[in-house]
Amino acid sequence: MQKVYPDASAALEGLVFDGMTVLAGGFGLCGIPEHLIAALRDSGVKGITVVSNNCGVDDFGLGLLLQTRQIKKMVSSYVGENAEFERQYLSGELELEFNPQGTLAERLRAGGAGIPAFYTKTGFGTLVAEGKETREFDGQSYVMETAIRGDLSIVKAWQGDAMGNLVYKKTARNFNPMVAAAGKVCVAEVEELVEVGSIDPDQVHTPGIFVDRIVHGAHYEKRIERLTTRPKNG
Repeated sequence: MQKVYPDASAALEGLVFDGMTVLAGGFGLCGIPEHLIAALRDSGVKGITVVSNNCGVDDFGLGLLLQTRQIKKMVSSYVGENAEFERQYLSGELELEFNPQGTLAERLRAGGAGIPAFYTKTGFGTLVAEGKETREFDGQSYVMETAIRGDLSIVKAWQGDAMGNLVYKKTARNFNPMVAAAGKVCVAEVEELVEVGSIDPDQVHTPGIFVDRIVHGAHYEKRIERLTTRPKNG
């Protein structure tokens, strides 16, 4: 199967439609699929639900899709760096489903593993648990969370081969592996596209069986979300 596509727009061709659910990898601005997000924007797809740990910043990452009003609903853990997100949510233009960060990661992992739901102590007795089933195990109270599946997963890796085997770097592993497995279709972009067999099988983070299409990204901005510097001495 030919999985390598010439660019991000070609890799998304035939996969996007209005009202779809998109799962997007990344943590803050680290490990986000920059080129695929831009291609989604350029596709003009509307009314989408996006599941991602956060929603980028005003002019970068998933924030680009907020600028063009293409996102109808966000399922996230943290949205504190995006003023446009705040404005749209408070004005009623954007739906929001908050998840504790570990719960969101596990919902995605469960979706990729074929587990429909699980119980967690996180959020019990809070607004997070409202309307959800709760049970007691060994004297402890738990809330049931359902798995997340998506129509499309978009992820970004450091290395990948033509079979779709992926290797992430450091913080990029926080959400990308779970996102890759939880979509009906997964498209990955990589910094380095290497020969099949050159990646040590023990170092593969996402096996190629989960990846349907792959594209080599030519340039990455790798912006720092919030730059903090130490004052000069004297």
